[in-house]
Amino acid sequence: MKYDLRFMKTKFSVFGLPIAIGTSSGIFSFVFFLFPLFSFSQVTSSIDSTSIKIGEQITYHIQVETDTTSLVVFPEGQSFSPLETIESYKTDTLKKNGKYNLVKKYGLTQFDSGKYTIPRQKIIVGDKTFYTDSLKVEVNNIVVDTTKQGLYDIKPIIEVKKPSSNWWKYLLLILLIIGVVGFLLYWFIWRKKPLTEEEEIALLPPYDRAKLALKKLDESPYLDNQNLKDYYSDLTFIIRKYLDEKVYDRALESTTDELINRLNLLKDGNQVDISKEDIKNLERILKRADLVKFAKSAPDVELAKFDRNTIDLEIDHVKEALPEPTEEEKLLDQKYREEQDRKKKRNKIILTVVISLFLLIATFVGFSIKYGFDYVKDTIIGHDSMELLEGDWVRSEYGFPPIKISTPEVLKRIETPIPNELQGQMKISTFGFEQKERITIVVSNTVLAQAQDSLDITKAIEGNLKTLESRGARNILTKNEKFTTPNGAEGIKTYGTLDYPLNNSDKYINGKYTSLSFTSSGKVIQQIILTWRKDDVYADEIMERVLNSVELKEAEE
Repeated sequence: MKYDLRFMKTKFSVFGLPIAIGTSSGIFSFVFFLFPLFSFSQVTSSIDSTSIKIGEQITYHIQVETDTTSLVVFPEGQSFSPLETIESYKTDTLKKNGKYNLVKKYGLTQFDSGKYTIPRQKIIVGDKTFYTDSLKVEVNNIVVDTTKQGLYDIKPIIEVKKPSSNWWKYLLLILLIIGVVGFLLYWFIWRKKPLTEEEEIALLPPYDRAKLALKKLDESPYLDNQNLKDYYSDLTFIIRKYLDEKVYDRALESTTDELINRLNLLKDGNQVDISKEDIKNLERILKRADLVKFAKSAPDVELAKFDRNTIDLEIDHVKEALPEPTEEEKLLDQKYREEQDRKKKRNKIILTVVISLFLLIATFVGFSIKYGFDYVKDTIIGHDSMELLEGDWVRSEYGFPPIKISTPEVLKRIETPIPNELQGQMKISTFGFEQKERITIVVSNTVLAQAQDSLDITKAIEGNLKTLESRGARNILTKNEKFTTPNGAEGIKTYGTLDYPLNNSDKYINGKYTSLSFTSSGKVIQQIILTWRKDDVYADEIMERVLNSVELKEAEE
């Protein structure tokens, strides 16, 4: 007897496309049409004990006697509440005189004392429904003799270690780099460095600077060594420098005659109130210095000292002859200094930004060379699939018999409606996870109430592809190959590529898909369906990890 696998509906989405699991208009199919004939049936139930202690197990028996053509569906899951189901045993089958005698056992328990009633259980035999009798069970407390039972201290709390993560190492490295860069910028740019002697002298007013220069000249060994050329060179530079800053801004580059003529003009124009005698004293010393420097003249040392004292006096006379700066001039000078400070600060800011950008770019390039550009970019900006890949994964079991699988997130149950004509003849459990428009993971388990001689899983695979086409997918490429799980379960792997519409728009995106299909015991169909974007390298790693984690358990008879 053969059964079609393409007639059930439940909704989920892959890349924004609604998915139907086990339907002619859906993606994955897991339902079989069963058309058995039914005849005489008899159902009885019993328990091995009506009184137990807390936590003890009782065995609940359901016995069905029916003919060989009838489909029998036993209760599954927590249908014995308020008692808890801790184990569902394999069905014992005995064939005798053209009839089946089926015995199904369940392990039940309760952890609270009291009197409980096991509710009636629904048994489907063919197209008929039977109900077992309700049974009463008493759960008793365990009496503890405290006079004989020793008392012990409460055990200490055991720390549960979280999965190791290297995020703190990256944070520490980033903080270290920022600290080093900040220190270097402060030390070389923003730190107020101690001034050198030359810098301190340069900050003095011209008058004070000239006086200090004369003192240093006195401390020099020029006169002791009869080095009058250098002595007069320094002496005349001092007075020329002072005049250059306060009287005539070309005093340093002018000849003696040019400088003296300029001073006389300033005097005659009432621009500088310097006396004729002062000008003559300066002229005499400057010409004597010219003779010493260029004509190898050698005046007496005492004359040199006299000229030094004369220059000292002339500096004072020039200072007295200069008019006091007006308030406007003082204000302009203050504004000038403030503007200079602003320029220095602006230059520091620009330099800091340039260095910081350079270091950031250099760091980015360095990490990109080592780890790859996309990885570094996604680490900084963020990537949904990357976060899933590097997050804490969940390994759990889904359905019965269970499919054990590791996923980035816990799979949520998806309600799967069953047509009325197939009610009671099968159970479907579906679980899924979706990262919008990027990743979809679906796990489905279909268990028939009665084993079949042949389960054609290829029809389910064909139905999946047709559903993709009906939902707008195109350019579907398909490959099939055998697949073996780590624990030895063999199935069919269907995989390939496709183009799918984005958000039901006209824009298409390249995608990949993989489905694993397994059958066992003639009544169990298990499928894992994975879909993801083709250009998502992290999704590739996620799906590879998911596929490598799949383990299956054999179905119970």
